[in-house]
Amino acid sequence: MKQFGVILRFEMGNYLKNKTFIGVTVFLVLALAILLFFPRIAALFKDDGEPAADAGDGRDGPVMLLDASDEDEDTLLAAFSAAFPNYEVRLADGTDIESAIADGEAECAFVLEGLSRYTYYVDDLSLYDMNTDTADEVLGQVCKLAAMTAGGMTAEQAADILAFRPEHAVQTLGTDQGQNFFYTYIMIFALYMVILLYGQMVATSVATEKSSRAMELLITSAKPVSMMFGKVIAACLAGLSQLVCVFGAALLFYRLNRAAWGGNMIMGMLFDMPPALLGYMLLYFVLGFFLYAFMFGAVGSTATKLEDINTSVLPVTVLFIVGFFVVVSAMSSGTVNSALMKICSYVPFTSPIAMFTRIAMSTVSWVEIALSTLVLAASVIGIGVLAARIYKVGVLLYGSRPRLGDILRSLRKA
Repeated sequence: MKQFGVILRFEMGNYLKNKTFIGVTVFLVLALAILLFFPRIAALFKDDGEPAADAGDGRDGPVMLLDASDEDEDTLLAAFSAAFPNYEVRLADGTDIESAIADGEAECAFVLEGLSRYTYYVDDLSLYDMNTDTADEVLGQVCKLAAMTAGGMTAEQAADILAFRPEHAVQTLGTDQGQNFFYTYIMIFALYMVILLYGQMVATSVATEKSSRAMELLITSAKPVSMMFGKVIAACLAGLSQLVCVFGAALLFYRLNRAAWGGNMIMGMLFDMPPALLGYMLLYFVLGFFLYAFMFGAVGSTATKLEDINTSVLPVTVLFIVGFFVVVSAMSSGTVNSALMKICSYVPFTSPIAMFTRIAMSTVSWVEIALSTLVLAASVIGIGVLAARIYKVGVLLYGSRPRLGDILRSLRKA
């Protein structure tokens, strides 16, 4: 235990003295400060003497031209003005539409051939231009209104019928996937970044030590289990401390600027995580990190030189990336309880993100959670002990890269 404490303190000291580690942490905190203080910063540069724009009047937006028949132009002008509040909708009145758009006098135009056909003019058609969809809906409403009034209804009666919307309520008996989507995505993305970053650092640290002949003396005087667990736990504590600083600062900055964000729904969802979900996130985060950090450390000890690290850790990296994309695909499609996701919930290499995703975005029994956690915890311990033995054998093998058979024979002798 004394050896473990010495190694843990030494490795933690290396992380806390690392300029890159400190620089990245400070950069992320400053970036979040700028983002979350943005409403206050923007308010400082706002001209107080400038009259506020009348939201929804369409007067300060780009110009949209409307060319319609004389008998329908008043009705269509009012309908298009209401449907396109971000535009200043004007009647064309004989304006050369193509020239007006080319010269920048108007952004777009609708030339109507009755109520059932039109041509939409625009200079550069954006990938996200939905104006034609809105126009289709507007013209559909106008046609229905005209048909109803022609059938004997008053304009008010027809408008009431078209404006009818049924009232409804949603009673969720399980979990609201949309509400927890952001929490889940942030957790698995943070785990993805931390595992790849700190796992690589663990592997690099092991390979660097291996290049020193003093390691032969160290590995024979200290237990490999103490050395491996000390390195991995130090990396985990360093990663958690960095995440606590970053997310803690983000939470503090949001609380200071909550009023400035004006009840922004997305911000509220991001920073109002349920305590139970936060507990599960920390549990699977720590266990998942330990699992992969042990694997990275074991693989790093088999590298013959520092330049071989990227090649050595590639299988472990690919293993995690495959699981990451399986989970993200299930999240995007809403099929978090598919057969594949249930299998991934019990496979140690994917369960940290798969089971957390199922807990956050569906209803999972406590038996499944307990079983998945026990399998993962047992795998962490087993892989940790195995990694320590591989570490002891790997750091003493020099020259050509050891083959799997050589490692297995050395393990049997050990």
